[in-house]
Formats: sequence, C-alpha cells, structure tokens
Amino acid sequence: MRIYFTRHGETEWNRDDRICGVTDLSLTEVGYEQAEKLALEVPDTVQHIICSPMKRARQTAVPVSRRLDIVPTIDRRLTEWNYGTFEGLDRNTEGFHEAKLEFGVRMPQGESAFDVAARLYPLLRHIPKRYKDDVLIITHGGICRMIELFARGMTREQFGSFYMDNCQILSYDPADIPAE
Repeated sequence: MRIYFTRHGETEWNRDDRICGVTDLSLTEVGYEQAEKLALEVPDTVQHIICSPMKRARQTAVPVSRRLDIVPTIDRRLTEWNYGTFEGLDRNTEGFHEAKLEFGVRMPQGESAFDVAARLYPLLRHIPKRYKDDVLIITHGGICRMIELFARGMTREQFGSFYMDNCQILSYDPADIPAE
C-alpha cells in the first residue's frame, strides 16, 4: 500500500502569490488543466480518493475520480490550514513565514501547526487501518507540508521552505511510519 497526496490545481490567489487558507476559491482555467493532467498521472493502483471539502480540492478530484471510476470520500480534516489574519495577504507579508514556524502558537485568529496536526494525524494513522489498497489524498499546500512532516520528518528550515506545486504528487509507505 502507498499513500499518494497532491495539492489542488491553481486558484487565482495561488497565481497572485496570496496566502490562501480557508477562503473557498475555485480553480482557474490553468487549475482545471492541471487537474486533467493530474488525472493521467495518478497511478492506476489507486483504489480510494480522500478529498478536502474545499471547492478547489473537490474540483481537482473530478477528472481523477472520473478516470479511475472512484467516488471521492470528503474529509473535513483535510481542510487547509486556517492562516487567520494573514488570509488573502501577499505570501511575503512580514511575519507570515515566522508564524508558520511557531508550531505551538496560533496564527492571529487562525490555527497553529499543532492544531493542524491534531486534526490531520489521526486521519493519516487511520487510513492504513481502513484501506489495504493505494489511496490518493487531494488537499492543500499547508496540509501537504504537514503530511510530509508526518511521513518523513523535517527540520524547522525544511518545514519553512517546503513547497509543493499545484497537482504535484508525492507518496509514502505507511509501513515506514513508527507505530503510535
């Protein structure tokens, strides 16, 4: 079994380099094209799709689910990190990068990395118990960062600089994750 994960296709705020957490945006035309390309790149071994409830993730899931003939399971724990008052601002806004690295401190009016891990990691531990076949998770950049941290571990510097392109696919073997 492998767990594959991907970030949704491009949104307007991605294109404009704005911080996008819980604002529920749709894909751009480029984002729809990326989703179509993703559908061709997802391994045929994937038997289950688990998707964030946000529009951009659900729209990305459509061509993949159509090609693989799988109805996605929607899971709210895959909702993007709530960046609070940073939402909608330029990605290079003063203090944003540092706020991501303060794992136990909530973004102003948002979530901390620990908050995100508390909702996400139980799902990641449950997936191999529930499914025996390959799974694809369709989610968001911040959540992919947290999945990568879960799967492989990272230094603070690696965590801060981790970036995943829209519709890029990464994977891990859950057998490599230490038991609870």
